[in-house]
Amino acid sequence: MSEHTAQVSSRDGRWLLYVVRMGVPVSQWPEHDFGPGNVPTPAERSRALTHLGFVFTDGAERAWEECSERPDDDSSPAWLLAFVQVCSRDGGLS
Repeated sequence: MSEHTAQVSSRDGRWLLYVVRMGVPVSQWPEHDFGPGNVPTPAERSRALTHLGFVFTDGAERAWEECSERPDDDSSPAWLLAFVQVCSRDGGLS
């Protein structure tokens, strides 16, 4: 079973979930756009992942990180990035 990292990021008020696929062009990563609004709930993120063909791995823990557009500048705009380990729903490569 192959594991991947699913990430949710917010930029300009929009929330995007995508599954990082090493060796695959970014343009081909599975993604779901939640659009503008509140942070997607864990249930909404889970449903989106299921729709994309993925599930959380056993014991997966969600984590959030605050990122800065210019890391050396404290006044730089920040954005949030969440990540969790996932695998394909059928146990194969998705």
